[in-house]
Amino acid sequence: MSKLVVPHGGGPLKSLIANKSDRPELAEKAENMAKVPMSSRELSDVLMLSMGAYTPLNGFMCEADWDGSCRNMKLSNGIFWPIPITLSTNTDLANSIQTGEQIALVNRETHLVHAIMTVIEKYRPDKDLECNQIFLTTDLDHPGVEKVMHQGDINLGGPIQVIDEGSMPDEFSDLYLRPNQARQIFDQNNWSKVAAFQTRNPMHRSHEHLVKIAAEVTDGVFIHQVLGKLKPGDIPARVRTKAIQTMIDHYFKPNTVIQAGYPIEMRYAGPREALFHALIRQNFGCSHLIVGRDHAGVGNYYGPFDAQNIFDRLWQGALLTQPLKIDMTFYCTKCYGMATDKTCPHNDEDRINISGTKQREMLSKGSPIPPEFSRPEVIEVLRSYYKSSK
Repeated sequence: MSKLVVPHGGGPLKSLIANKSDRPELAEKAENMAKVPMSSRELSDVLMLSMGAYTPLNGFMCEADWDGSCRNMKLSNGIFWPIPITLSTNTDLANSIQTGEQIALVNRETHLVHAIMTVIEKYRPDKDLECNQIFLTTDLDHPGVEKVMHQGDINLGGPIQVIDEGSMPDEFSDLYLRPNQARQIFDQNNWSKVAAFQTRNPMHRSHEHLVKIAAEVTDGVFIHQVLGKLKPGDIPARVRTKAIQTMIDHYFKPNTVIQAGYPIEMRYAGPREALFHALIRQNFGCSHLIVGRDHAGVGNYYGPFDAQNIFDRLWQGALLTQPLKIDMTFYCTKCYGMATDKTCPHNDEDRINISGTKQREMLSKGSPIPPEFSRPEVIEVLRSYYKSSK
């Protein structure tokens, strides 16, 4: 019997991928269906639904679930859900689709059919409401707001059946762990308390410190990186993978961490997205999520610890996966090592503050990066990428 946290909602994992033997016939049927093109975010959501990471959803949200998710972080059945999962289209295409009709969901760029959807409902979402509730702003400079405001005016809700996951599972075959696979590995390692570390950046010394703190208080750490579309300037997944593995090989005890990836596209929703990341990690079997400074934030839209504080506002039983809240980390020249505001008594002038943004800036300029900031073996991997990309 597994000792891991149960999937979100209390039931079994709900993977929406069709049986392999049924996929050719379903693909043939899909050719005669109305085609609805998906954005990169919607395609990412299809892949997450396919692997069971969005358990217990069975597809894209109808209006009651969209409204409840936006306003009070609950589905219509009362289950906690902090981010709406929706499919949009333009008014003309929506008007041509009948309620109860089956449609084919296609990649906007490749035109590959990824899923079949039964349309239960068509509705016009209030985009201002969604953005204010989820992102706390309607500023189009926010990348998540920009996505919502430029999506189609009509949402289509209903269950989906995934028939083709595209190339990502094969492209990242060494990283692409589904929730059931991650759970099997945790059980094999006899891990019951597992902390997840979300990352879209190569790991610098602050990240390393966060993970090592988590390793002290759990059985193991799941370093779980974003494989979906990121914002301009972010380092590609393959480079991040190599850099992270280099750090693991040189600076972590064997069998204390596992590196993996998943196909989510970041929404940069700050506090709401931190809750969402915890929900997803519950489906992967993680008891904790490391939540540091400005988790899933962008720009100056959120306070540095808003993503930690939002967990305190949840009701009892909303979420089993709990936050590991860790203060701002830095290298202290007087402590001669990594520290946080809770552990270091020294002043700002004694602290080397570390961030992914600053590291990318130094790498792009070819500036020297001190070992207090990032491990030299990791910097070597990243410098090689920056040189080759010029």
